[in-house]
Amino acid sequence: MDFKKVLNTSFKVLIPLLFGGLLLWYLYKDLDISDIWTTVKVGVRYDIILLSLCFGLIANVIRGLRWELLIDSIGEKAKRANIINAVLGNYALNLVLPRVGEIWRCGAITKYDKIPFTKLFGTLLIDRVCDTLTVGLITLFIFIFNFSFFTSFFARNPALMDGFSQMFNSMWIYVTVIIIGLIIWFVFKYMSKFTLVQKAQAMFKNIWIGIKSIMLLKYKGRFILQTIGIWGCYFLYFYITFYAFDFTRDLGVGVGLIAFTMSSIGVAVPVQGGIGAWHFMVIATLMCFNVNENDAAAFAFVVHTVQTVWTGLCGLIAIIALPIMNKEKK
Repeated sequence: MDFKKVLNTSFKVLIPLLFGGLLLWYLYKDLDISDIWTTVKVGVRYDIILLSLCFGLIANVIRGLRWELLIDSIGEKAKRANIINAVLGNYALNLVLPRVGEIWRCGAITKYDKIPFTKLFGTLLIDRVCDTLTVGLITLFIFIFNFSFFTSFFARNPALMDGFSQMFNSMWIYVTVIIIGLIIWFVFKYMSKFTLVQKAQAMFKNIWIGIKSIMLLKYKGRFILQTIGIWGCYFLYFYITFYAFDFTRDLGVGVGLIAFTMSSIGVAVPVQGGIGAWHFMVIATLMCFNVNENDAAAFAFVVHTVQTVWTGLCGLIAIIALPIMNKEKK
C-alpha cells in the first residue's frame, strides 16, 4: 500500500470534513444544547420526516432519467438501471469526499456500458450547469419578490457581505484568471505537436461533444419537465419537514421556498453533505422569520442528519447493486 496515496486521500477527506465540523461547532457552541435535544426527542413528528424522504429518492431517480436523455443525444446508450444507480451512488460518495461522486458516476457508466469517460463528463457538466441555472433563477425570483428577506439576512450576517465584497473587489482574482487563460491558449496554440498536448486536445474534444448534448437533445420538452420534476421533488423533500415541527408548520410555502433555496446554496460549499454551511443557511434564514435560534438549530440538525443518512443508505445500496446487476451470465 502506498503510504503517500493513503495520506493524500486522508487529507482530502479530513480537511473539508474538519472545515464543516468547525463551522457546525461554531454555530452550536453558544446554544442551549439541552433545549435542542428536548426538541429532537419529543418535538419532532418523525413520521412526517420519513415521508419527505420519498421525494428525495424520486428526485434522484428523475435525475438519472434526465442524464439518460443527455447520453442518448450524443449517440451513446447505457442501461437505465446503471444510470440511476450511478446517480444514487454519486451522492453517497460525495458524503465521503466532496465532488468525487461525479467522477465515480462517469467511471461507473464507462466501466459497465463502455462509453468514453470524457463524453460522459461533458454531459455531467451540462447536468450541473442546468442545476446551477435553476437555483440561480429561483434565487433571482426570491430576490425580486422578497428583497426585504435579503436585507434582513445580510443585516444579521454582515461578515458574508464583507466576504463577497472583498472577493469581487480583489484585483488578483481577475489577474489570475487572465494569466491561466493565456497559458492555456499558448500551450494549445504553439505546443500542439507534443503528444501530451494532443491527448489533452482529444480529451477536451470529447468533453465538448458531451457538452453539446444539450443542443442535440431530441426531447427538449421532456428535459425541461424532468428538470422541473427534480427541483419540485427536492423542494417537497425539504418543505414537508416544516410540518414535523410546531414552530415551522405555519410559516407557509413562501418561507419554505426561501429556506430551501438558501439551503441549496449552502450545499454548493465543497464539504461533505454541505455540513455546517447547510446548517448555517437554514438557521439564519429561519431566524429572519422569527424562529428562535435554538428551534432553528434543532430543525437543521434533525433534517440534515436524517436526510444525510437516507442519501448514504440509498447510495450504498446502489453501489452494491451495480456490479451484481452487471455480472456476466455464464
